[in-house]
Amino acid sequence: MDKMRPRVVDLNEIEPNRKRGGDLRTLLTPVTVGATSGFMGLAIIQPGERISEHYHPYSEEFIYVVEGRLEVDLDGETFPLRSDQGLMIPIDMRHRFRNVGDEEARMIFHLGPLAPNPKLGHVDTEAPEISDDVQTYPLVQGEGAQPERPGVLS
Repeated sequence: MDKMRPRVVDLNEIEPNRKRGGDLRTLLTPVTVGATSGFMGLAIIQPGERISEHYHPYSEEFIYVVEGRLEVDLDGETFPLRSDQGLMIPIDMRHRFRNVGDEEARMIFHLGPLAPNPKLGHVDTEAPEISDDVQTYPLVQGEGAQPERPGVLS
């Protein structure tokens, strides 16, 4: 049995992902570090930018705002978020983030547990804002990373 080794991942090693708005960087993932329970990253959102509405059918999402002022819509209800505040978004809750300040906002996100298949982990509920630098998502987890959804009856 191979022992998992720690690995430091620098933000600059991760390609920006702008598909859903903002600059999303998934740093610590099954692909980058061999994580087995979820993944973590940083969202960088410029003034006036947003991350389009979506939900996660298998994962809770944990948010910590490092800097800036955001608004988050949770199933259609708006809440303010500012630096040094955290938020847990339950499984299946629609959410969207907007930078409502006049400076860059940065928020750390962690999702877990992993979906049984990467394509099942994220569901868009609105079209993202279109820009020239839209890229596909980096691979966060391998196929079949989790065989079933724990705690859910079929």
